[in-house]
Amino acid sequence: MTGTPNNRKIKDKIIQRVERTLLDYKMISPGQAVLVGVSGGPDSVALIHILKALSLKFSLRLGIAHLNHSLRAKESDLEAQFVVLLAKKLNLPCFAEKKNVREYQRKNRLCLEEAARHVRYAFFNDLAKSENCNSIALGHHRDDNAELVLMYLLRGAGLSGISGIPRVRNRIIRPLSDLSRTQILDYLNAENIRYVTDLSNRDTRFLRNRIRHELLPFLRDSYNPKISENLNRLSLIVSDEENWIKTVVEPIFQKALIFAKPDLISLSINEICEIHPGLCRRIIRKGISLVKKNLRRITFSHIEAILRLLKNGPEHGILHLPGRIRIQRYNNTLTFSKEKKQLRSIGNSLKSDNPDFSYTIIKPQTIFIREVHAYFTISQIEYQDLPDLRNTGPDVAFFDMDRLSFPLVLRKFQPGDRFKPLGMTGTQKVKSYFINNKVSRSQRTRRPILVCNEKIVWIVGMRIAEPFKLRSSSVNIIKCRFFPVRDQEPMPRN
Repeated sequence: MTGTPNNRKIKDKIIQRVERTLLDYKMISPGQAVLVGVSGGPDSVALIHILKALSLKFSLRLGIAHLNHSLRAKESDLEAQFVVLLAKKLNLPCFAEKKNVREYQRKNRLCLEEAARHVRYAFFNDLAKSENCNSIALGHHRDDNAELVLMYLLRGAGLSGISGIPRVRNRIIRPLSDLSRTQILDYLNAENIRYVTDLSNRDTRFLRNRIRHELLPFLRDSYNPKISENLNRLSLIVSDEENWIKTVVEPIFQKALIFAKPDLISLSINEICEIHPGLCRRIIRKGISLVKKNLRRITFSHIEAILRLLKNGPEHGILHLPGRIRIQRYNNTLTFSKEKKQLRSIGNSLKSDNPDFSYTIIKPQTIFIREVHAYFTISQIEYQDLPDLRNTGPDVAFFDMDRLSFPLVLRKFQPGDRFKPLGMTGTQKVKSYFINNKVSRSQRTRRPILVCNEKIVWIVGMRIAEPFKLRSSSVNIIKCRFFPVRDQEPMPRN
């Protein structure tokens, strides 16, 4: 029964262990507001009771967050009711919402577990921001971490996977990280605290549950009774080494970095192709992570394909990765970008009379526009090398470099496009220009348009824009050339 000396000893020991974890990993500071994720299960229920017991000592302001995932119909609703009543009993504010995770799963084409995670963490982060909470406390414990590390080992993950569940990440904290599942249940029993049991946690159709209920007990009984402790020690060592490796990677990445914005990263191949393969993989993973915002569904084979592109691939090669990530090699530049459309749709456009394309150009270089099977070159020339413009032909154009700024974009015609044609004072619709010059609909979609800061510079092969023309005062000159090719035809020289 609660209140006995033995129960008080269990309670005090657990609370002291959590307090030490909070302090050792600097999870909280006195006076902070902490949002606690409570599902109603034993881990999160223990967490909120322990933090409530410590709240006076640390002057914590606590709030309960509960998300009903709508996955188990009536059971999910009963769990939500349980959490609301628990919050009233503890005299704490409760923020409960209901989301349709299966609908989110279908829309975003994710597995159910990943969809639930996306929705749950978005809920926690949005709520913490709106309620001005410093931290979000979650109930993951030592056995959760051991299960995850083993699962990632089975899947062949790298160091970032087997480093396990971080105790602290941004505003997420996990105060129960140093407790086992048994210790948590002992605490709940000693305090006679009720909780709900999610029967789906015993469904062995899920890999995580098979590891928990079948593999780990087998390893514990047949090979090593301290398997969970050893897996946790492994993850701690790997986590520390992973953080150290990041400090090694960062200066090398910055040295190789040519251009960066949220959806596009370009690296110098010369700076990375000769370094150790392990370090090169790290550079590649960082580039993908910056544009994709995560590394989910990026596998070892994807990274190896990019390495092959660097070492032995064509000078103008393209790879498509999950999450609409496009990897492009242009001579000595490796570019990571995130496409607005599914790459499957982009691939289909190659066979279409209406190809969809958009290329970002970060410096003078040559690119291959695979959708229209043509090269496009940009180079800088001196004024004295400027040829007689009357003899250059329609597929070559010259611009005042001081009136342009990289990155430039080479894309297809879009409805509503306007530009100021050379020699005119006003603007004209590109569509009207095409009609006046008898350009057919099919030809319009394959005619590249060069753009700078959303302003049209050149309808390639036809007309440049007045604001970017050469002037008598022009000193720095950009030369652009469009070069349609047949199969096996060599790349043009500037």
